[in-house]
Amino acid sequence: MNKNKVINNIKKPIIKDINHFNSELKDNLKSNVKMINTIVGYLIKTKGKQFRAILSILCSRLSGKTPNNLTYLSAITVEILHVATLLHDDVVDDSDIRRGWPTINKIWKNKLSILVGDYLFSKSLHNISQLNDFNCISTLSEISKRLSEGEIMQIEKAINKEMTEEEYYKMIADKTASLISASCYLGYYSNNKDEEKCNAIKNFGEYLGIAYQIKDDIFDIVGNIDNTGKKSNLDLKKNMLTLPFIYCLSQLQENDKKIFLRKIKKSSNQSNISEIKSMVSELGGLEYAQKKIQDFSDLAKKELSKFENSVFKDSLLLAIDFNMDRKF
Repeated sequence: MNKNKVINNIKKPIIKDINHFNSELKDNLKSNVKMINTIVGYLIKTKGKQFRAILSILCSRLSGKTPNNLTYLSAITVEILHVATLLHDDVVDDSDIRRGWPTINKIWKNKLSILVGDYLFSKSLHNISQLNDFNCISTLSEISKRLSEGEIMQIEKAINKEMTEEEYYKMIADKTASLISASCYLGYYSNNKDEEKCNAIKNFGEYLGIAYQIKDDIFDIVGNIDNTGKKSNLDLKKNMLTLPFIYCLSQLQENDKKIFLRKIKKSSNQSNISEIKSMVSELGGLEYAQKKIQDFSDLAKKELSKFENSVFKDSLLLAIDFNMDRKF
């Protein structure tokens, strides 16, 4: 699968909208501080897929209307929130690479990375205040809380080295799916206030977001820097239990669980990493995680079936398939 080709196909019906979005995003992030503009310019240059913004604008088009100021401001705010979380994540995870480029903390060190992340959060708060719509403000305020709770819950569970499958879904729903769900909801809501359809598109985003994070967690085990744009095994090194590991632990007896967890704790050793990868594969962890991606993707498609057929709906369906099949 050619990543750029698929992304271009997904955003083909809204290419002019995306170009306008990028122009508005650049203007929105301007600062009187030169250092901020330099780092933000680097972030825009290495912006990645802009998956959430694409989803937001596609959803705004589902009702047959063109994006408006509320659409763009909502999409910009969600994108800024996403990038801010990535800056802080890279500091927490001590990451050197993001999307195939050196991270902000690698180039400008942790202090500036955190401060620019704070600047982006403050910009998102300013944008929220400009929305003048209670539902939009409530949605963005709620996801800001969920993002933090999800990340802290992951760290807490990593320390305890305990996490149930239900807790895992709650954690990734908060730290990843909440933002994707909000992107879809705010996009659609900006053009159509129908409560049933708004709930459907919100659920679509939540299910897609959960499937998206499970896929990323698979890459953390089997991926490499050439096709994911970041180092693999990062969560493993941080002792963070993701779905493939959780499933494997559920298949082991108590003594074998302790051995498996000890190997994860010592996973900085390359031979341990290779052995753990083999164990995860043999115990069916990867296969189980892939099945769950299919399950959540099917739920996302069911929510989309409530909308009339259009090229924009086709692109959203393609986004689901893209996630299921992606190798990066």
